[in-house]
Amino acid sequence: MTAPATPTLRRRRPRKGRRLSSAVAILVAAVWAFPVYWMVNSSFQSSSRLRAPDPAWLPFNDEASTDAYGRVVDASFWHSMQLSLTVTVLAVVAGLAFAFLAALAISRFRIRGKGAFIIVILVVQMIPAEALFISQYKMLSGWGLFNTVAGLTLLYLAMILPFTVWMLRGFVAGVPAELEEAAMVDGCSRFRAFFTITFPLLAPGLVASGVYGFLQCWNEITLATVVMDPSNRTIPLWLQGMTTVSNQAIDWPAVMAGATLVAVPVIGLFMFVQNKMTSGMVSGAVKG
Repeated sequence: MTAPATPTLRRRRPRKGRRLSSAVAILVAAVWAFPVYWMVNSSFQSSSRLRAPDPAWLPFNDEASTDAYGRVVDASFWHSMQLSLTVTVLAVVAGLAFAFLAALAISRFRIRGKGAFIIVILVVQMIPAEALFISQYKMLSGWGLFNTVAGLTLLYLAMILPFTVWMLRGFVAGVPAELEEAAMVDGCSRFRAFFTITFPLLAPGLVASGVYGFLQCWNEITLATVVMDPSNRTIPLWLQGMTTVSNQAIDWPAVMAGATLVAVPVIGLFMFVQNKMTSGMVSGAVKG
């Protein structure tokens, strides 16, 4: 009689499967995080140590120091950081406002040609940025916005707006209109029903769309190269400028320190909104 052994085996198999899945997940996470760790570790090493045949795997040795951070944090760094933060925040806030209204109109109202408008949004997103350089340059020059915060913000807004509209449209369509109608039956106006019932449910979508726009604007480099003077650089251009010398002259610990400082706002934003963003991405995936 061997029947009693079967339930025990059934309980052990899923536990082994979970352990194997956890081990694979930890391995994948370690591979993903290693470049970030190596960037931070290299920022504490000396140039001679980084160029040595045997790499320093840990930032704790006799040659480790924070001197590289002292070399990169100067007036040009703070100017570029302030410029990038200003342009990125303005573009993301304006982009979310416009995209939210556009997504609301597309999802809630009957508009003639709505399908064609959605296709146009996707087509605009597929146009390479390089194809628009000449027209954008002439437009900003004609408006007196060349090498200004307003001009670069306008270009970043146009860059993120199509996909943000497309992304928010899925979130708005996922919220049943019957919720607003029920609130209106209870005496709410359309405006109040929307902002008290529907708008809170769209918070995860707004967070996910905002993070997408923030990353696009924060890391953008080609448009900033065209419309901004070398003395008025965004933070990616500032970081790129540290590597435009010969390979022997590049201060790699300073480059790694600069890259670490540039990544701090993005990592901080992710840590602040990670829960909302995860739920928002999943919600948009199943309801769009």
